Amino acid sequence: MEIIQLTGEYAKAYRELRLEALLTNPEAYITTYEQEKQRPDPLNSTAERLDSSESATFGAFDGDQLIGIVTLVQQSHPKFLHKGSIVGMYVTSSHRREGIAKLLIQTIIEHARTSSIEVLQLAVVTENKPAIRLYESLDFTVYGTEHRAIKVQNGYLDEHWMTLFLSS
Repeated sequence: MEIIQLTGEYAKAYRELRLEALLTNPEAYITTYEQEKQRPDPLNSTAERLDSSESATFGAFDGDQLIGIVTLVQQSHPKFLHKGSIVGMYVTSSHRREGIAKLLIQTIIEHARTSSIEVLQLAVVTENKPAIRLYESLDFTVYGTEHRAIKVQNGYLDEHWMTLFLSS
C-alpha cells in the first residue's frame, strides 16, 4: 500500500472512487451522486481540482488501484491562512479496517505541518462512530455540534465539528 499526493493525471481514478463514495455513503457528503455525475467536463474539472494550489488530495493505492482518498483545503482569507479543512475522506469498503484511513489522515497532518497551517478542522456526521473514533485517536477534539446540519430525504443529520491544533 502506498499513499501519494494526487495530481490531474489521476483524475479518472479519483472520479471513479469519488462517485463510489457518494453512492456508498451519501450521508457523509454534501455533494450528491447526481450532482457529481452531471458535472460538465468531469475529467478536466477533476484534474483542475487535483492540480489546484489551494488544496492537496492524497490517495492510497493497493497496487494500481486507488482505494482511499482525502483532501486538505487551506483557507484563503488572509486572517484564516493558518486553518485547513479536511474533506472528502473515503476508503473503499473492501479495504476498511486495515488502517488506511488512519494513514491518510496522518499524511494530511504531516503535509499540514510542512505548510503554514496551524489548525486542522473537519466535520463528521454524529452517527459515524468509526470515523469519530479514528479522529479522536489522532487527537482531534469535538468543539461543537451542529444540529440539523444536513437535510436528507427522510430527516436531518447532525455533525460534530472537530479540530486539531498543530502548534501550541
